[in-house]
Amino acid sequence: MNDRAPAALHMLTIAAVERDTRIGKDTLRVWERRYGFPAPLRDSNGERLYPPEQVERLRHIKRLLDAGWRPGRVVGLPLQDLQSIGDLARAGHAAVPVHDDAVLSAEPQALYTLLRAHDVIGLRRALMQSLLRRGLGHFVNEVAAPLLVEIGQAWSRGQLAIFEEHLCSEAIETVLRSAIVSAPEAPADGMPRVLLTTFPDEQHGLALLMAEALFTVEGCACMNLGRQTPLQDMVLAAQAHRAQVVTLSFSSLAPAGAALDHLAELRARLPASVEIWAGTPQPAMLRRHPPGVTLLDNLAQVRTELVRWRTVAR
Repeated sequence: MNDRAPAALHMLTIAAVERDTRIGKDTLRVWERRYGFPAPLRDSNGERLYPPEQVERLRHIKRLLDAGWRPGRVVGLPLQDLQSIGDLARAGHAAVPVHDDAVLSAEPQALYTLLRAHDVIGLRRALMQSLLRRGLGHFVNEVAAPLLVEIGQAWSRGQLAIFEEHLCSEAIETVLRSAIVSAPEAPADGMPRVLLTTFPDEQHGLALLMAEALFTVEGCACMNLGRQTPLQDMVLAAQAHRAQVVTLSFSSLAPAGAALDHLAELRARLPASVEIWAGTPQPAMLRRHPPGVTLLDNLAQVRTELVRWRTVAR
């Protein structure tokens, strides 16, 4: 690793690399020690700076990891070898899923096409029309969620730029916020009061907004604090809201060990009568089911858990 970067122009900080590649900061540091890559430079304050060519290699590595390759097999490879593996995979010589437009149903596919055309106005209009046709709950589960999964996979295969993923997320967020604000204010009898948020190290909040939409459809009284709430403030907000369920969201970037530790601490600081539900796509978290916490691996489980909660509450 070089001691100092001669110039920071065009280089990315570790936080920017995490956002760009979806590889967590802790993982980047572990690879640096274990495999000698990435090999960041340092600025005058000793902070890591990553040259563009290293970020490009990391993007290819992430695509291969998503396809099932192990870090030890690919992290140390030069860019040319990484590209060759990707080419072979797309040619069908490796077990990597290839994009197939038929995977998406007609409506999410039409939205995906608008995104690829960078038709922002058309995308927002189509999202709103879909929501009005289907209703908020069906829109989240049948349109928004499958579309976001496909976009994430397309990005990991190098078929979408990061700005296109952000464009889609922003459009969905705009539509959801409008729909939630327009929803009836009176909560349904027998439904829980729900607090929604994420821990301070979680930067992604769209899944939280989608969960709020589903809770709202079912008649729950929601308080959404948004992302990155300190634990003590979560406890205070739960008390102020008289929350009966605290719901948290974790992205695939969240370090599983730290996330589980945070959940255990939150569980210890909330009354036993307050349930904690945590949405996560991470198998590592789902396997280590923490006591007193309900883990959800998809948004459709929100309604299932609400039915259970209502049955138990009676």
